[in-house]
Amino acid sequence: QVQLVESGGGSVQAGGSLSLSCAASGGTFSNYAMGWFRQAPGKEREFVCANMRSAGGTIYADAVKGRFTISRDKAKNTVFLQMNSLKPEDTAVYYCAAGRGWNPGFLTDYLYWGQGTQVTVSS
Repeated sequence: QVQLVESGGGSVQAGGSLSLSCAASGGTFSNYAMGWFRQAPGKEREFVCANMRSAGGTIYADAVKGRFTISRDKAKNTVFLQMNSLKPEDTAVYYCAAGRGWNPGFLTDYLYWGQGTQVTVSS
């Protein structure tokens, strides 16, 4: 029903920036909370940030607060993740997800997932 495609991943040096995009199709974009998760090799997928469905609020994992910003471009059905002051610990595959918006900080809230985009931060 909903398809999500991430783009914008790549390799940067520590302290640098990247902007990820997640293009959504199908469904009604505004009906979903949009979240970003990440997963490093051998580790569990973890919450990064989310934009609420109706209220428009945002939540961030402690590890990225003050460095990452999630935003939406409703006209383009796209959610963005601006990542600044990147650290090697941020290296992971980043996944965009569309969820119910009930508990957007949790994996179980999400119904649809993108394929992921690799972000690599070198020291």
